Amino acid sequence: MDALTQDDAAEATPRRLFFYNLGFLRQPRLRAILRAAGYAPSLGLPGPEDGVVVWGRSPYAARGEKVAEARGVPLLRVEDAFLRSIHPGRSGAPPLGLLLDAEGVHFDASKPSRLERILAEAPLDDHAILQRARAGVARLQSSNLSKYNNFDPDLPPPPPGYVLVIDQTEGDASVRFGGATPATFREMLATAQIEHPGARILIKTHPETCAGYRRGYFGPEHCDQRTELVTDPVSPWALLEGAIAVYTVSSQLGLEAIFAGHKPRVFGQPFYAGWGLTVDESPVPRRRRRLTRAQLFAAAYILAPTWFDPCRNRICSFEEAVDQLEAEVRAWREDRFGYSAGGMRLWKRAPLRRFFGRHASLRFSDRVNAERPTLWWASKLDAATEAAAQATGQPLIRVEDGFLRSRGLGADLVPPLSLVTDKTGIYYDPTRPSDLEALIAQEPPPGGRDRVERLIAQIRKANLSKYNIGDAPPALPEGHLILVPGQVEDDASIRFGSEKICTNLALLAETRRQNPQSIIIFKPHPDVEAGLRKGAVSEREARRFADVILQKCDPGRLIDRVDEVWTMTSLLGFEALLRGKPVTCAGMPFYAGWGLTRDLSPAPARRSTRPDLLQLAHATLIAYPRYRDPVSGLPCPPEVIVERLANGPLPHPSAANRLIAKLQGVFASYADLWR
Repeated sequence: MDALTQDDAAEATPRRLFFYNLGFLRQPRLRAILRAAGYAPSLGLPGPEDGVVVWGRSPYAARGEKVAEARGVPLLRVEDAFLRSIHPGRSGAPPLGLLLDAEGVHFDASKPSRLERILAEAPLDDHAILQRARAGVARLQSSNLSKYNNFDPDLPPPPPGYVLVIDQTEGDASVRFGGATPATFREMLATAQIEHPGARILIKTHPETCAGYRRGYFGPEHCDQRTELVTDPVSPWALLEGAIAVYTVSSQLGLEAIFAGHKPRVFGQPFYAGWGLTVDESPVPRRRRRLTRAQLFAAAYILAPTWFDPCRNRICSFEEAVDQLEAEVRAWREDRFGYSAGGMRLWKRAPLRRFFGRHASLRFSDRVNAERPTLWWASKLDAATEAAAQATGQPLIRVEDGFLRSRGLGADLVPPLSLVTDKTGIYYDPTRPSDLEALIAQEPPPGGRDRVERLIAQIRKANLSKYNIGDAPPALPEGHLILVPGQVEDDASIRFGSEKICTNLALLAETRRQNPQSIIIFKPHPDVEAGLRKGAVSEREARRFADVILQKCDPGRLIDRVDEVWTMTSLLGFEALLRGKPVTCAGMPFYAGWGLTRDLSPAPARRSTRPDLLQLAHATLIAYPRYRDPVSGLPCPPEVIVERLANGPLPHPSAANRLIAKLQGVFASYADLWR
């Protein structure tokens, strides 16, 4: 009884699965994954068409096993998949995916499991699957993702050249059912010491042991002059990179060692042993097939697990699961020490707390804090604040709206779905470097090009822009159409990035001067149309240069109708590039100066690389911003926000939005009093 695919689950009548373990009641994510996979978790006694679900080989599984046997119904065993969460499951963190198995359990070598059957029998030579597997390995390494992810990727690993011995937690089922005992661990350490008489031996302590949840098999008593415990939260991939040999009983870190290029010495009988990729002390005779690393990864990470998208509440692909895990892990890594935040208007404080206060407190203050990093709204930052932050030695992080922001204006107090953070500068200021500039100059990570190409296609299909408001454009005249988007004239992007042409009227005049025969379409900025910001041009003045003036028009659909775009620094120029339109820039926005636009102003010398559009878009839409799903409240990848903007659901601000948002901001300012 394999787990149903997403398409199957959409059409199938859910099969009831009865459980007798409180863990299924306490963890709503488990039930959500089962429901999304086409099952109906239930309490009571199963009927002839039902089944029983248990957690692996846990001590409580016996209850369900007895009921299933007595009632003559199928038994489904559930275990965590190999990418789980930030913190260990014992912390209460919900899983990202499950292994659903009606045949056995992947770590129980006494009988085959569904995963073992896939490894032994599935035709693992499909080119597309193997390409996904190779990209998956590279992506996990590049993003520093593992089963648990509460480690610091910036923490330097020990000097290379050591032998890595992997500890596990006492009494773990994967040890007991993997044919091992406490004596197996002592034998493993002794073998490593004997086989490498001159080398350092590092014993990697299990994350649950480091967190104080369970004891391990090794402690200080097993250390000597050349043997030591590694309890620091070092990246597993960095630790594997520096090892000259790896010894394990049945740990998942042994599996990751294979993907890191090792052939680990295995003293138990984990599912990944016996396929020619390990040196086995206790072989499993029935495992005779020889596999490549890519085939092993394809089975363990792509084919066997049931991955879950907690934002969209559905089964998803391995790649989508990694998208989600990347977003959640990034938020934890960046926010875990907490922040002081300044330069924030009252109405912004509640949304900012939801973005950045998930893992530690966010305290609002008009002064920088010497004990924690400081967030500051970029346009409100002045030289004195920068100097004060520099004196503390703590990071100063500039914050601004992201590029897929909302369905509605920020000036109308509609909260953002994306924000950007920048430790170096800010994207709209070309007078100094920014984190976005550095990202644009880099090649996207493994799988990044394919991912952003799909994302661009989704954005174009949904006609998305920054604010996503406006009506369909009317019929336009025949001829060569140039769109000139109006801007807020006191906007920081113009103050810093467009010295010579810095008003909407001046831009219209220059566009007409260089294009006397073209049809020029002027679209005022929505904040200006709403009377909320500076930059209005009277119709009489605008018609000196523009043939058409379009009020409250959908920018995405308008871009599709024109031949090119002329702008100072508007984000609409970037949106035009995504749609394949030529763009001329009078100023120097973040997307100019790279060879992708026609630039009327000189580019900073540091913008010397020549990225293609995919490289620019990956940096701008994936690597630089952070996104928050308004439905689940979770950090999320941009694909979720694209779907929300295209199809909803989204919060709909009411007429009382201004008052409510400001009141939320007042209370958010003092939230540390009751956190």
